[in-house]
Amino acid sequence: MPAIDLARLRKQTAQLADLFNQPADFLRELKELLEFYVNRTLRSQDVAPSSVLPTYRTPVVVLRRIEAELNLAASANPTQALALADALWDEGWLETRLLAAFLLGRIPPQEERLFARLTAWTQATRDPSLRSAWLTTSLARLRQEAPQLFLVLVKEWLYPTRQRMWQNGVQALIPLVESEDFDNLPAIFELVEPVFKASPAILQSDLRDLLIVLYKASPEETIYFLQHILRKTKSPLPAITLRRISPDLPTGLQTEARELLREIST
Repeated sequence: MPAIDLARLRKQTAQLADLFNQPADFLRELKELLEFYVNRTLRSQDVAPSSVLPTYRTPVVVLRRIEAELNLAASANPTQALALADALWDEGWLETRLLAAFLLGRIPPQEERLFARLTAWTQATRDPSLRSAWLTTSLARLRQEAPQLFLVLVKEWLYPTRQRMWQNGVQALIPLVESEDFDNLPAIFELVEPVFKASPAILQSDLRDLLIVLYKASPEETIYFLQHILRKTKSPLPAITLRRISPDLPTGLQTEARELLREIST
């Protein structure tokens, strides 16, 4: 891989962005660009992380430069951005799908076809780094500009018959709860109550992560929520989950959790 000349990189990515409205030509030039910067040493820390998808192990600075060039065009031209995202997704490489995730995150929330892509592509993703991009980058604009629409989407993911999507739904809620502008915690508790009641073992770490941010946002409401779940659920699974994750909880929440567990055991 050649050393990165930033001036040259800016020129290359600007030329690539000129093909924004021509997906086939864009992909051809993108492949040439990624091949030019391919990292074959597998040792640099500044490359895309290991992936189950084929990857060029592109330096992060290259992907960020491409995103910067696409940013304005994608926001102003959602239809073309969606077409390009489709083409990038179909290519099946880590880098092309990361760029597809970026483009979805720039499309206005009102775009009718956005929900379908987010649900289908997130459900089809098994690569951890790409999954993280879907749940953060791709949902960013929807989460920030239309939180109610965002909750509608997550509610679909958390339906009882869609347990394969539960992990995505739980993780997608974390950045929303962490947002300083969001204060509708009752809506979050309502959404995740069935998941906490079921408490599948595979979701223990995800439920832990969500509990931590919920407790940070509102300790009182979070304790009340846990108390409600433990007292109203006949299944022992919520208590088992809480007992297993309690060592990793913040001190205050850990203490409260242990007290709640003692109450239901007596």
